[in-house]
Amino acid sequence: MISGEGENIQFVRKIDPKDRNVEFWMGDVERQMVASVRNVVEIGIFDYLEKPRNEWVCIHPGQIVLNASQVHWTSDVEKAFDEQGYEGIKKYHQELEAQLAGTVILVRQKLSKLAKISVNALIVIDVHAKDVVGAMVASRIEDKNAFEWVSQLRYYWYKADSDEMEQMWCKCVATTFPYGYEYLGNTGRLVITPLTDKCYMTLMGAL
Repeated sequence: MISGEGENIQFVRKIDPKDRNVEFWMGDVERQMVASVRNVVEIGIFDYLEKPRNEWVCIHPGQIVLNASQVHWTSDVEKAFDEQGYEGIKKYHQELEAQLAGTVILVRQKLSKLAKISVNALIVIDVHAKDVVGAMVASRIEDKNAFEWVSQLRYYWYKADSDEMEQMWCKCVATTFPYGYEYLGNTGRLVITPLTDKCYMTLMGAL
């Protein structure tokens, strides 16, 4: 798959459209899109733990950078709650501030066009992630089951009972929805506002 920005994601398997009607081979393309995006998401999630974050951002597709970082943010917030409650989340907020400052440094460096788009989009997500945790610190939230946390759009990577392998799941309040693995290319992100969060909650509830 090659996006309009020139980003490239390799299919897991090749597709041969020769002597086949378009309605058949386009179905194969869609299935390969899902399998291939899932594959690079999995690689990105585990590679996040192996490389410095600023290096990691520049070598993975933009969509994977945003989703994998959200998986780890969700996991880190819940780990902080589980291990130290309010003190844990307070400490994690300081880590997020340092992490954001480190990502901003990347903007001043010479980056490829695709890496620059990824970094700028990630900063939007990172600012929101930091603000969410900061609001929980200000409200002295002590438990990951508090509405202030479960009302956020959260990303998880795990194996459901009916699945043969791990998948990405999106959660918000009482809704759990499978990630669709639709390839979106590498595009910028608008600022996330309180209204955006309300839209996420409403749309997830509708789904």
